[in-house]
Amino acid sequence: MRVIAGRFRRRLLKSAPGLLVRPTPDRLRESLFSILAPRLPDAVFLDAYAGSGAVGIEALSRGAKHVIFIERNAAALAVLRENLRSLSIAGEATVLRGSAAVLIPQHAPEIGFIDPPYDQTGEYAVSLPALALTSCTLAIAQHSSRLTLEEHYGELKKARALKQGDNSLTFYERAASSM
Repeated sequence: MRVIAGRFRRRLLKSAPGLLVRPTPDRLRESLFSILAPRLPDAVFLDAYAGSGAVGIEALSRGAKHVIFIERNAAALAVLRENLRSLSIAGEATVLRGSAAVLIPQHAPEIGFIDPPYDQTGEYAVSLPALALTSCTLAIAQHSSRLTLEEHYGELKKARALKQGDNSLTFYERAASSM
């Protein structure tokens, strides 16, 4: 796994071997960040269900001011912290262990990304409403293409969907923002 673009382009990232972690494919990550490009510079980005941190690290590499990582699994969290240390960017990140639904409302991201394990579909129903309680203007959910998410969660309304194979990204915006 590698960083695709930005100041850490081509740098390799560790992943947690043996864990049930499903990294965001490079092609999907590239599509995501092409869409986010105008909004990402100097933004506070939240990466929930972060795993090894590839999405949040990509956000930092491409100009995000700060990334809040949330991960419940201790082994994945150790790999995430090692990836941040290896790139000397631990000071640009906040790393939290625990439930995304509980921790998200305690922070103020401008952009929120959630990618729970595909077999834990109930996590979308608690994490997206949690993002709606924050100042987040854009929330993105990565999910199985077989799963249909709601049209809105609180003040966040579905604005766009992107499908690549079995992976989909659904974008939600607060009414006052534009994508």
